[in-house]
Amino acid sequence: MPGEIYNPILRGFHPDPSIIRVDRDYYIATSTFEWWPGVRLHHSRDLRHWELIEYPLNRLSQLSLAGVGASQGIWAPCLTYDKGTFYLVYTVVNSYYCNMYDTNNYLVTAQDIHGPWSEPVALSNFGFDPSLFHDEDGRKYMVSMVTDHRVPKKYAGRLVLQEYDPVRQCLTGKAKDIFRADQIFLEGPHIFKRNGWYYLFAADTGTGELHGQTILRSRSVWGPYEMFRADFMHRENDSEAYSILTSRHHPELLLQKAGHCDLVETPEGDWYAVHLCGRALDRRNPPDAPRFAGCRRYMLGRETAIQKMRWTEEGWLVPESGDPLPREVIAAPYAEDAEAALPSPKQFFDDFDSPSLSLEYQSLRIPMTERYISLTARPGYLRMFGRSGLGSKFSQTLLAVRMTEFSMEFSAKVEFEPEIFKQMAGLILLYDTDNYLYLHLSHDEDVGKCITLLKAENKRYEYLTDYLPIPSGTAVELKALMQNGYITFSYQLEGGQWQQLVARVDGSFLSDEACVEGWFTGAMAGLCCQDLTGSGKSADFDWFKADCLGPCGL
Repeated sequence: MPGEIYNPILRGFHPDPSIIRVDRDYYIATSTFEWWPGVRLHHSRDLRHWELIEYPLNRLSQLSLAGVGASQGIWAPCLTYDKGTFYLVYTVVNSYYCNMYDTNNYLVTAQDIHGPWSEPVALSNFGFDPSLFHDEDGRKYMVSMVTDHRVPKKYAGRLVLQEYDPVRQCLTGKAKDIFRADQIFLEGPHIFKRNGWYYLFAADTGTGELHGQTILRSRSVWGPYEMFRADFMHRENDSEAYSILTSRHHPELLLQKAGHCDLVETPEGDWYAVHLCGRALDRRNPPDAPRFAGCRRYMLGRETAIQKMRWTEEGWLVPESGDPLPREVIAAPYAEDAEAALPSPKQFFDDFDSPSLSLEYQSLRIPMTERYISLTARPGYLRMFGRSGLGSKFSQTLLAVRMTEFSMEFSAKVEFEPEIFKQMAGLILLYDTDNYLYLHLSHDEDVGKCITLLKAENKRYEYLTDYLPIPSGTAVELKALMQNGYITFSYQLEGGQWQQLVARVDGSFLSDEACVEGWFTGAMAGLCCQDLTGSGKSADFDWFKADCLGPCGL
């Protein structure tokens, strides 16, 4: 019997989904940007229940992110499968907020989804969002968008195609434009073939609330491609594409920013599209914000959702609903043991008794080697060695998990004996290195060992509490209770009572659109330690917990 799927299926920061099916197994790859390791892979057997299984880019020889800016790094991976081999193409963005982007594209392969994945093969760097297409005759092609640094730009949107030689492991022949437009911008392209037609499936109209998905087709892989236009597609100006899926002009929908799709066919012949989306908070940027003035804030970042699709008699792909609006609940593929995958409250708890870290953790830009952490120095604890400050893009000791709802509780227990104010450790909620709330232990020359709360908002820094004294030799529990994006911070001494530090801090600045530099990721919560003296003072964490208190429902 058919069940139901509740969106988003990957909650919290999971943008740019790419999906494949191998036999009865489904896999989704999503972007990770400056977070290490690179590319998250999830597995499912029914398109409803998903499990994090792998990070293909988990060696420094494959991926170097040290020094990359906020929301740069890994963009839009494309996962494909052909004749026993998994292919993953992706972009590593080294510079973006400038005139000339550095968008380096690579390919890795594996015979098993769990790896090992190969060393990267360099591809062309025309732009970002590369995708590999495997044609029926065995030939392979890479399609990507093209960036244009000229002032003014010659085209609003441009896609380029080039053949890939799997034997020589390089692109071959000349690259050819297969899409040019003066006003319509396309990115995230994929090519599919069905009934003799080549379909060019691409995200359109930016990545914000105007985001959408369009489809074009041609009898030749090289084009020319015709864009699908239908009566159900509403446009307000010529810069908007003809979108088969979009939340554009419907701010009342839960799933905003719908677009950047990829397709999969079930064994029974049903079609589904995964796409990115966002759930907006009830707060906006101020009207004088330096960027995105007055825009809604998306604290959880861009997430992954899924929609059921169908092919028309004329050979075009459309949502099964008959309109372009993303649905919160859709019909699942047939399964004998079908049950609804409701977005129920979920707990993540780590007591650090395992010899390895949970896959849920990621670090910023670099792997957490023995220079930064240890699970064996004190069994049952995570020891973190203080390194560079929170603004560092090179050597930061930090581990974090995704925020998945607007109402959550994060807590940890730490033992730390700082000797100087340059030594800190504690619980952090952050969007990037310029935007965070840091509940931490430190040392003040007038107070001694102390606890305080530091806020960084687009490089504006303030302490939201005094330096409150903490007895030496005592473990401390730290807690951040978030309710609809408002956060109350508390602490508790071992054997004591909870003490509230600050109530209802508006955490909505930890959001897409609210951050001045990056705006492609999502809010995270975790543990960190700094020692700006260079001596590597360590902190021992007994446990870390992240509790979902239920979907926000905004």
